[in-house]
Amino acid sequence: MPIPNPDYPFKKVPIPEPIRKDGAGASDLGPRDIARDLENPDMLIPPVTDAGNVPNLKFSFSDTHMNLYHGGWSREVTQRELPIATTLAGVNMRLKPGGVRELHWHKEAEWAYMLQGKARISAVDQEGHNFVDDVEEGELWYFPPGIPHSIQGMEEGCEFLLVFDDGSFSESHTFNISDWLAHTPKDVLATNFGLEIKDFEQLAEKRKFIFQSEVPPGIESQTIKGPKGFPPEGFSFNLMAQKAIKTSGGCARIVDSTNFPISKTIAAALVEIEPGGIREMHWHPNNDEWQYFIKGKGRMTVFASAETARTFNYNPGDVGYVPFAFGHYIQNTGDEKLVFLEMFKSNRFADISLNQWMALSPKEVVKDNIDASPALMAALRKEKWPIVK
Repeated sequence: MPIPNPDYPFKKVPIPEPIRKDGAGASDLGPRDIARDLENPDMLIPPVTDAGNVPNLKFSFSDTHMNLYHGGWSREVTQRELPIATTLAGVNMRLKPGGVRELHWHKEAEWAYMLQGKARISAVDQEGHNFVDDVEEGELWYFPPGIPHSIQGMEEGCEFLLVFDDGSFSESHTFNISDWLAHTPKDVLATNFGLEIKDFEQLAEKRKFIFQSEVPPGIESQTIKGPKGFPPEGFSFNLMAQKAIKTSGGCARIVDSTNFPISKTIAAALVEIEPGGIREMHWHPNNDEWQYFIKGKGRMTVFASAETARTFNYNPGDVGYVPFAFGHYIQNTGDEKLVFLEMFKSNRFADISLNQWMALSPKEVVKDNIDASPALMAALRKEKWPIVK
């Protein structure tokens, strides 16, 4: 019987059943999560081309544990939630206006993309260079391992995605300044800073992590003239100012060490696909791919070799993952633009297009390998190898 569509509350849609048009399958008698089945039509009724046992390549931030603080919240998708994701892990974080992610550092590199709002970031490197900048929607930052930094929400607050170059990373294992001082004898603190023990009686007794403060003043008042000045390689980057690779099906903006030199372990592309468009069939020759879906609806079939493939559906807030060298595409299945990030533990963005490979191979070999039609062979001769079509 019809039920309310979670995307359009005033419309009715049939309850989906795991039955193909050819009659394969049977109705699901329940119990079941119908709303979840509506979100995953190609998982409920896999295409006939799916085969074998490809592991799960999807996890939603909506299914994670939410950590709530007075200054905002955080949640993470790591190898714990998505076991196959060994190369990268992600944290979704929200800071209220004035909310602070306290002074801290990591053993891992931190790459971040601002989803909404504006934040002030600060950092100091091992050479004594200091850095303060305001980062807005569409901009990003990168802090190498061990570099101390902080993040604070500006007037409207902010929400951002953090990506770390280790799948087993967890925010609970970061090095926080309040945590360190709380676990250092006060007589040692007094000696270290040349003060009296009484001067440390008011210190926080445990880590603050995310706490509420006042919205920071103008950036000029917080830009401290350090002994070395700004680092020669800045920690922030305006991705939306990067020239996009545009095609009829959408566009892509790439950021890696070639245009953001300090980002030595994470490369990324922000991809936009118009309705009816597709991120063409391809694979990556350098590392696994970690995806974050920002807007729209999409699906991806991952080809894992040895006659195995599996199709997944993705919605905003979902994380996707493609193991090294697995073939795949990403298709816009909705009626609005599909926007997502694809990221790699690498200093360079690299992919190999199926279309390009076929077009640059001897035509007789291609034709004989796949029994290609004349129309396909003609199309390959015109191929310009766009990222999205």
